[in-house]
Amino acid sequence: MGSLLNEIFIGLSLTSILLMIALGLAIIYGAMGVINLAHGQFVMVGAYIAWFLQSQFGFNVIVGLPLTFIAGAILGLLLERTIIQRLYQRPLDTILATWGIGIVLEQLVRTFLGSDSRYVGRPDFLDGNLVIGDVHMSYYRLFIIAFSVLILFSTWYLLYRTEFGAKLRAVIQNKEISECYGISSNKMYAMTFAYGAGLAAVAGSLITPFVSVTPTMGTELVVDAFLVVIVGGVGSIAGTAASALMIGEATAWLSYWFNDTTGRILILIGVIVLIRFRPQGLFPDTVRR
Repeated sequence: MGSLLNEIFIGLSLTSILLMIALGLAIIYGAMGVINLAHGQFVMVGAYIAWFLQSQFGFNVIVGLPLTFIAGAILGLLLERTIIQRLYQRPLDTILATWGIGIVLEQLVRTFLGSDSRYVGRPDFLDGNLVIGDVHMSYYRLFIIAFSVLILFSTWYLLYRTEFGAKLRAVIQNKEISECYGISSNKMYAMTFAYGAGLAAVAGSLITPFVSVTPTMGTELVVDAFLVVIVGGVGSIAGTAASALMIGEATAWLSYWFNDTTGRILILIGVIVLIRFRPQGLFPDTVRR
């Protein structure tokens, strides 16, 4: 029973990380139809910001979260305004452009900061474990789980209970008619992309105590995030949350019974089979026209 509960907790921890990374992807594609291959590099940028704030100013990961979100959002806004906005309705060009942006960001980090691994410590007040019977739960992992739930509900509230969300959903349903009512689709797209980039940066910051901070760290993480978005139904917030839970728990259990490599292979096979028989995902979003 102790092993069972420990694996469930590990799966929830993986779920929370996948959810925060995939949520930005789902929002950007659901609203804008943009497949952002540079999303992993936004995660990497957030991780480097966390390292910089800790090494230069002594800010721990939690204290630096607002600055990390703002920096990621500003970077996303600049890229959307200068490059991506010129490529709407051109999906292949958007894929190539965001892939190129990701490469440029990686090379810039290598040029100015080098390729050496950087390390970020967890906050002192979240060090240690909560032990209940045979279950050992890291305080920091518990914080990430709680924070991911907060981000999920905050995003839902933003999209479905605010004026911004109402305007964005109007643009998604019918861009032309929305503009006739004075809603600027370009402004909605810019703010949406900035929000998604900010979420990715926050996710990158929060995972730094678990992984080494390197220029390529976002590449592997974004692959799993894309799987979450595909399984959940592209653009669906509820579907993204549900698929993150399924893939996170499945990854934990398959890695426990086999190993990490075999577990990832089995997850990929499962997703391929799902796409073959249900290409729209498990929880498709029916809002987008």
